[in-house]
Amino acid sequence: MILNSQEATPLKEKLFELESILSEMESVVVAYSGGVDSALLSSVAHRKLGRNALSVIADSPSLAPAELENAKKSAVEMGIRHKVIKTNEINRYDYRANGPDRCYFCKDELYAHLDKIAKKEGFLWVVNGTNTDDLGDHRPGLEAAKNYGVRSPMVEAGMSKQNIRDLSLELNLATWDKPAQACLASRIPYGTMVSEETLYKIADAEKFLRDMGFSQLRVRHHDSIARIELEISEIELIMKKEIKDRVVEHFKSIGYLYVTLDLAGFRSGSLNEELSRGKN
Repeated sequence: MILNSQEATPLKEKLFELESILSEMESVVVAYSGGVDSALLSSVAHRKLGRNALSVIADSPSLAPAELENAKKSAVEMGIRHKVIKTNEINRYDYRANGPDRCYFCKDELYAHLDKIAKKEGFLWVVNGTNTDDLGDHRPGLEAAKNYGVRSPMVEAGMSKQNIRDLSLELNLATWDKPAQACLASRIPYGTMVSEETLYKIADAEKFLRDMGFSQLRVRHHDSIARIELEISEIELIMKKEIKDRVVEHFKSIGYLYVTLDLAGFRSGSLNEELSRGKN
């Protein structure tokens, strides 16, 4: 994918604006997950601020082990200053209770740690990779960010998800086309308690599918039922007998009694559909 001249100018303007915002901040702690958004932010922050930028990866059961390793690998490849910390949202009852505001407690835990790091090590700001497309979704975590004074430089620069992917490609970041990810607890319906066992089961199931070659996907956890969401273009593939049989066998081996396929396909935040239905 090569940007044409008409696309390049506004992209360069957004990059310049992001760089200007970071320069004005002087020093930042970046909430870094290894995803496309935080990777771009970390890369630009490191380039503009050098050792005055620190990217922090949170190690918890909410992040799949494979994603943790990918985040650390990407940080090394980009040459950014980073550290890994342990977070303990799983020990918080309000998080485990899994209400519609669960994300608030997860981010509150994260930002409490990042705020302490910033104050202890003399960084002026904590920043995250929120973009303009995130503002219209159900994201209680944004309220937690507000409470800690966390800034979102890419929102301030008016950057959308597509802007971020395009700029990541221009800057040769390997994450430019990485599928969107989210906390593993987002696969569990609201009101169903979150446990480490369930999070590890979901991580195992999703890794199995990715290892088989599927890309954008979710495994939604409904007690003894696994509901698989795939891109529509990949549904025909998983229904091939040899693949279907392997998936069913593995999912049952990790504790699921039933394995189902969502014919509506992959959609980010599909468990929020129940919240929308309740408002109608």
